[in-house]
Amino acid sequence: MKITNTFLSAILILSLTHCQLKNDTMKYANLDVQGHRGARGLLPENTVPAFIKAVELGVTTLELDLAVTKNHELLVSHDPFMSHKFSTSPDGSPIEKEDELNHNIYQMTYEEIKAYDVGSRFEKQFPNQEKMAIHKPLLKEVIDAVNKYIKDKNLPPVRYNIEIKCDPAGDSLYHPLPAAYAQLVYDFIVEEMDTTQLNIQSFDFRILQYFHENYPEIKLAALVENTLPIEDNIANLGFTPEIYSCYYHLLDSEKVSWLQSQGIQVIPWTVNETEDIQRVLDWGVDGIISDYPNRVLELISN
Repeated sequence: MKITNTFLSAILILSLTHCQLKNDTMKYANLDVQGHRGARGLLPENTVPAFIKAVELGVTTLELDLAVTKNHELLVSHDPFMSHKFSTSPDGSPIEKEDELNHNIYQMTYEEIKAYDVGSRFEKQFPNQEKMAIHKPLLKEVIDAVNKYIKDKNLPPVRYNIEIKCDPAGDSLYHPLPAAYAQLVYDFIVEEMDTTQLNIQSFDFRILQYFHENYPEIKLAALVENTLPIEDNIANLGFTPEIYSCYYHLLDSEKVSWLQSQGIQVIPWTVNETEDIQRVLDWGVDGIISDYPNRVLELISN
């Protein structure tokens, strides 16, 4: 059979197309897609349904925040109080902004906390968020619910990015002192979780320094929202973290490359719009924290 140049050209084009598709697919194979507070754009933040939704979508990591109850239980909550943005009092009235600090989680038992609804009110920042009557869960509740869902659905394990919310102004008022807080979290994760499948993150470098000094085996992420040079933030931390996690507007391709040259993973937050997601992907980040992990997953699979 005579093989024409046209036939050979067609074969070459098909081969190159196949290789390109394969390369595009593999390009994001190791991207860490993190559901911010579960999947806040889709379901009420830091609630069990939001975390289950994120797992259902196919995230690799669940990002969540911690607060501490009166009985020193670890509660999943972004704020150490009931936020006026979406919280409803046990009597059915919405929390007012000027009163939210008085609803101090550190001064409440979990039974008291469960009486607050944090999922029924409309939140204009997330107009398509599904509303439901729901309470803030304990960390143990989240872990148990996610583990059960993964087992029932025969899904791969998911990682956890656990933020310890801590601030000098809140010491002993809205949360324990840093050392006690960090120790409380450590005692929980070694008892209830696979410590190789999680990292601790915090804006409060005192928390990270405690873990680094006492439990260096725990992977750490430095959260950053200031405009200081990256080198200054790392110097202030006092050691090189495994992850540098900053507001995505503070990054560019050169900064990402420099951090990675230092052996530091770059995982920016909170990247929600498709064009911004594509932009940080083009920078070569190691992961993305998003309120809409579905958008990240759709983009990298196209």
